[in-house]
Formats: sequence, structure tokens, C-alpha cells
Amino acid sequence: MIRPTVGFIVYGVHKDGLLDPMGVPFIDDSIIKKSKEALIKSGINLVEHDIIIATKAEAKEALKKMKKDDNVDCVILFSGTWVWAAHLIAAVRDFAATGKGVLIWTVPGSQGWRPVGGFVMHGALKEVGIPHKFVYGSPDDPKEIAKIVSFCKAAHLKNILNMSTIGAFGGRGMGQTCGVADPSQWMKTFGVDIDTRDTTQLINTAKAIPESKIAELEERLAKIFGKAPERNDANERSMRLYLALKEITAKEGFDFYTIQSFPGLGDDYSATCFAQSMMLEDRMPTSTLSDFNTAMTVFLLTKLSDEPVYYGDLQHINKENNEIKIIGDGAVPPSLACEVGPAGFATHGIPTEGSAGGLSISLVCKAGEGVLARLGRNNGEFEMVIAKCTVFEPSPEEIEKRRLECGIPFWPHAFVTVHGDIEELLEGWNNEYACLGYGEDLYDALVDFCKMTGIKAILP
Repeated sequence: MIRPTVGFIVYGVHKDGLLDPMGVPFIDDSIIKKSKEALIKSGINLVEHDIIIATKAEAKEALKKMKKDDNVDCVILFSGTWVWAAHLIAAVRDFAATGKGVLIWTVPGSQGWRPVGGFVMHGALKEVGIPHKFVYGSPDDPKEIAKIVSFCKAAHLKNILNMSTIGAFGGRGMGQTCGVADPSQWMKTFGVDIDTRDTTQLINTAKAIPESKIAELEERLAKIFGKAPERNDANERSMRLYLALKEITAKEGFDFYTIQSFPGLGDDYSATCFAQSMMLEDRMPTSTLSDFNTAMTVFLLTKLSDEPVYYGDLQHINKENNEIKIIGDGAVPPSLACEVGPAGFATHGIPTEGSAGGLSISLVCKAGEGVLARLGRNNGEFEMVIAKCTVFEPSPEEIEKRRLECGIPFWPHAFVTVHGDIEELLEGWNNEYACLGYGEDLYDALVDFCKMTGIKAILP
């Protein structure tokens, strides 16, 4: 789970202990202290500026410091009291030109005139056209702190995507039209470079994996699954493919990747189910079928969540109760298994989609709160569907019956109840895949990320 690094700058003209006519300091140091403590407690690293800024020179120095610090994802401009907006605006504009986020935080209260300082800067940034978020709320209010935290997490996502690389192994999988990417659009929107490798490199690397590495992996799998998979040609190729992916993605410096799976690799060497499952378990964002939009969604969810991410087909939707079954083709992080449907080994099982065969993972996902999401494009423009959901576990008596319904019971299942308008969700959805991330706080961070990057958020 990410921990954003945030610049914290207090501003206000009446500073340095200046008293109001009632003999009380205009700027309340205890409120500043409490506000910083609330942010740190919420998982934010603070880079504090050592003085309260009011003049142009002070603003320039403070924002220049934050601009040059590559670790800083965004800046919180904290209203201490009123201020002359003209003294701060140029420095804020210069900082914002980096693409890093700007947030103005005003704590309510009449004494000290904090709202005046907050609104004059909020209005100034709107006047000039500087994107920012404005929060008017107390550090004692968890909902207001959550607004700040979600913005900071979104800023971190935007920052770590900048100058990152996604690797693509092979060409388009299964003729997908809604997973392709325009490299120029990805660079313009996210700052992400798309690099490609032929699957021949993967196969050759897999074949060269030493026996000692296979033995080490079998020991790890025995701890995760309770036993290692049977050693046969197809299973060994699956394990070799996983180790080859780890080796090449590290060597090439890929921050995330997508893979064709089939046609091609799944027929020539091995189905990718097991390899994809273990890479997700290792918290390496990925997708199959060279589906770039799913890969990006998995990247965002992986960085935000304490749990690994599951992506699979929207295999069935019950509009009467908003229930969705997500069934992936054998790829799922094994640590997501519930007790009733524990993680086990299976085979890919569909020879028309990878005749070489290989290992897959069988399980039912554990209960929890989270989100369903997927990035897509509508007429060439990015949009993301984001919906809150609850993952539930059917009873032991129901679970096998429910798994038999799809005709492929040994593939991983997640049973999900969506919160929202199911018709709007279905209309907005943009692919057969759904990406499931665990955590109630993911939703707001994804929405803020969409705002920052100019992506249309569809919120059923």
C-alpha cells in the first residue's frame, strides 16, 4: 500500500505571533499541530516548510523547495489566517506546472480568519486556472481527513506513473479491440512508455531456468498451497514461465506488464494462468491478452490496496440483486482464497485457448469491501468505471453448486454485490474484464486520480 509524501506549507499575513485586537494570536499553532498529526496518523509522510509564508519571496522559496524534491507528490497549502493571494499565486502556478497536485486546506473557525485565507486562495487558483482541491474541514473529522488522503494518494499514483514503463510480451490476444493502447496517448496522459518484447525471449529464458530455481519455487508453493504441484512437463513449463517473467521484467525495468497469452505462447509453450497468478501475488501489476487498460487498472488498485488484485470475466450479472460473478481463466492471487474455497491447483482446461496446457489456480475469493473498476476508452477518450462493492462467500452448501453453473468450476470465482445503479454500470462497462480491489478507501482515490489525469469517471 502506498504512503504519499506531501509538502505542508502554512500561509498567512498575520504571523510570527501577531495578536488580534482581543490579544489572541491570529494563527493558532495548536490547530496546525493537530492537523499535521492527523495527516501523519493517516499514513502520509510530511515534508514541512519551516516558516509560515506571506511574501512573494517566502512563497517562491517554499514552493521551489517542494518542486525540486522528487519525493513530494503534492503540496498542502494550509490556511493559517488571511493572505494576499497575489503574493502566493505565481509560486503556486510554477509548482503546479510540474504536474504535482495542489490542495488548499482550511480548518473552520471564526477566530483567526482562516476561512478568508482559504477562500481567497481557492478563488485565485480558479481565476488563473490552476487545478487543485479545496477542503474545508476539521482535523477531528475523519471524513474530511479522508478527502485529503484520497487526493494525496491519487497524486502519488500520478507521480509514480510518470516516466514508468509497461512491458508488452507478444501481440494482441484473442482479437481484443477494447484493450489496445495508443503509445502516444499513454505518454501524454500518464507519462508511461510502452515497450515490447517477443514471447520467444520468454520461452528461451524459461527453458534456461536452472533446476535449483524450480526446487526453490516448489518449496514456496508447498507453503502457500499446502503442497507443491505434481511434477510433469506441463506443470514444470508453467513454473518456468513464471520464473522467466520475474527475471525479464526485473532485467528490463518494467514497472508493470501485459502478455498476449494466446494465440501464440499458450499453444507454443504454456498457458499463462499460473505465472499471472504468482506475479499478482508478488504484487507485480499485470494483465493477459495484451489488455493495456486492464493492466493500468490493476496497477492503480495494486498500489492502493493492502491486498493483491484479482481480474476476471464479468461472467454473470443478476440485475435483481446486483450480484456479479467474476470468473477468471485460472489466474488469481492465491492469498485471496476464502476458507470454504481454498487455493488449489487445477489445469487451464480449454485446449482451444492454449493447447500446450498448464497450471491454473482454483479458489473462491474471500469476503471483504472493495471496488470494481476498469479503465477503457470511448471514441478514443479515456474513461473509468468505478463502483463500490462487497465480496461475499456463499455457504459451504451452496458454493459447489454455484461454481458448477458456469461449466468450468475449477476456475477462480469471486461473488460480488455491487452498490449502485446496475443498469448504469452495465451501460458504462467497457470490456469483459472486471478488476477487483479490496479496501473501502480505494474508491475516492481512484475518483481523484481520474480528475487529475483528465479521465472521465463513471460512477454508477
